[in-house]
Amino acid sequence: MLSMSDPNFELPLTKNTIETAMAEGLHIGAQLHVSLGSLNAIDWSTGFSRPGVPMTRDTLMIWLSSGKPVTAVCVGQLWERGKLQLTDRVSQYIPEFAQGGKEAITIRQLLVHTGGFRAGASNWMREDWNITIARICKGAIEPGWVPGKKAGYHVAASWFILGELVRRIDGRPFEQYVREEIFLPLNMPDCWIGIPIEQYRGYGDRIGIMQNTEGANPKPHTWDALETATLCKPGANARGPAHQFVRFYQMLLNGGELDGTRILNSPTVDAMTARQRIGMFDHTFKHKMDWGYGFVVNNAMYDDPPGIVRYGYGPYASLRSFGHSGHQSSVAFADPENNLAAVIIFNGTPGELVHDRRIRATLKALYEDLDLVGQPL
Repeated sequence: MLSMSDPNFELPLTKNTIETAMAEGLHIGAQLHVSLGSLNAIDWSTGFSRPGVPMTRDTLMIWLSSGKPVTAVCVGQLWERGKLQLTDRVSQYIPEFAQGGKEAITIRQLLVHTGGFRAGASNWMREDWNITIARICKGAIEPGWVPGKKAGYHVAASWFILGELVRRIDGRPFEQYVREEIFLPLNMPDCWIGIPIEQYRGYGDRIGIMQNTEGANPKPHTWDALETATLCKPGANARGPAHQFVRFYQMLLNGGELDGTRILNSPTVDAMTARQRIGMFDHTFKHKMDWGYGFVVNNAMYDDPPGIVRYGYGPYASLRSFGHSGHQSSVAFADPENNLAAVIIFNGTPGELVHDRRIRATLKALYEDLDLVGQPL
């Protein structure tokens, strides 16, 4: 393992890869936080958080789907506290969910994406939480889908229902629960899933604006506007600085505890990050894919032909690696074999194929900088 005095721990290859891609117009800025073991850490930012505003370590960037495991851990807390069982039907807690063939869907099936109601909601509709939940509940299961027997990543709908499960069981709004049970205990004060309006305004230019970089000139997405950022979207609009987000993965690497604060018990962490859905074809990603409970585990063994598996952890990550990636822009993960936790957020969505090349090159460089290169998978 490298020490903090080793110049290679400054990640020269990684930084150069990110800077080169930025010069090519793939993003206008980036945040990076990497921790290796209990002592070593790199906290770095470059470029811009929005045109004309420098990216800093304290910029709040949107995580998109990289934030989904936070919602999963909220459910995991209720599970280990005996408030629910993963084999329970969702309709036990949300009776109106038992419509359209969805009555037998279990909480576990939501966490491993085998429920079969992918089209039930969008992450970016600007509407009241209760309206979204009611529409998902009224919706039908996809034709021919048998829950638990067919798999397909749910971008939004199942995450709203997981958030509603937390609300129904605990009593607090989901955005309040996640602040009080995850973010504040872990000393992640600038992390949110739905920022209160007054807080959003108070942050000012600290709110990064994700850019669409597919064209010749960057154009801002609408995801960071007040009207969207202040809504609670458990599957998409978590946000905060990378150096705070990485604490979530440091906690998981440490068996559910960080700096004397316990978020989960170690057996729960082990269960959630293990392979719970194995070898099933994912009808959203269009290839075989394993899942933990809300976590994407390393699926590199299915990358045949090379490039088919996107949103992975690079060529050198151990098979025990787990985390989640965000749409064309971010990755947050832990590699237990190497005691590594990392969050990388690019301010730019350049298209799926271009981003795939960008993140693969960046993660390859990261492991090479850290001298963690083994036999590529």
